[in-house]
Amino acid sequence: MSQNTASPHKNTSSGSGGWAAGGSLFAGVLMLVTGIMDIFQGIAGIAEDDVYTRVGDYVFKFNLTTWGWIHLVLGIVVAIAGYGILKGAEWGRVAGIALASLNVLAHFLFLPYQPWWALFSMAVSVFVIWALATDEGDGGERR
Repeated sequence: MSQNTASPHKNTSSGSGGWAAGGSLFAGVLMLVTGIMDIFQGIAGIAEDDVYTRVGDYVFKFNLTTWGWIHLVLGIVVAIAGYGILKGAEWGRVAGIALASLNVLAHFLFLPYQPWWALFSMAVSVFVIWALATDEGDGGERR
């Protein structure tokens, strides 16, 4: 009689398990890339106050230098969380969900300055939230 020593969360034959496991790795890469892009976006906003033009009138008005600092700090923290996810750290997964949620909010508020990039970044962040929330991790099988 042979015993199967494979852990249940490593089984990728189940429908969503494989997607979530591969999605978590991809989510870590996406967070790392998004963090780096936010860092560059923040540097651009800090260096030149007229890099971005506002499309229409919007309730949430901030100075572009302020947006630059927001994106710079958020980008650094998001990139660190992405690195944590890639290393398999539990804090990285939890921080990834929280920071991806914060990234959705920040890019929603940034819509009038870069509408297409903000929408794309929000969509990426929603995928990251889904991938990290459905990952089975080391805690065993989710039901």
